[in-house]
Amino acid sequence: MIDKPYNPDPHKHPGLHLIALLEASKAVLALLAATGLEMLGPQPLRDAVNALIRRFSLDPDHGTLPSLLNMISPDAVHLAAAAMVAYGVLHLFEAWGLWRAKAWASWLGCVTAGIYLPFDIYAITRHPGWAAWSVLVINLIVVGVLARDIRKRHGTPPHPAG
Repeated sequence: MIDKPYNPDPHKHPGLHLIALLEASKAVLALLAATGLEMLGPQPLRDAVNALIRRFSLDPDHGTLPSLLNMISPDAVHLAAAAMVAYGVLHLFEAWGLWRAKAWASWLGCVTAGIYLPFDIYAITRHPGWAAWSVLVINLIVVGVLARDIRKRHGTPPHPAG
């Protein structure tokens, strides 16, 4: 079977457009979270960790959560917000490239979605359920669509059946 030559018209790649919308939504959520962190500051996070410590009757002086509580400071919140902004900007950039059917965006998306796969599998082993399975399936579809796009761009024929 011979594939048609790759069509660079962005309108011919609805799968890339769907993935671009997914990436743009991740970017918007990350930017909203960063804004919320900056606006609210460290106190709501400190209150949430204290509530967890009380809820589970944990030792307020020893353990992971009290250690985390000690690390929540204005500087840590600024650092977390900056990381979320960087994550958001990266995904906006990727979404723009995928919407325009750019080859570099397919590579970027394939790599970034592929990085999540081991964590998705780990999540299923720790907390099996429909949410964990859904995330894994979505990431596998994203990697598959983008890998197919990359393969088509390079003119590699599909593997022969059977």
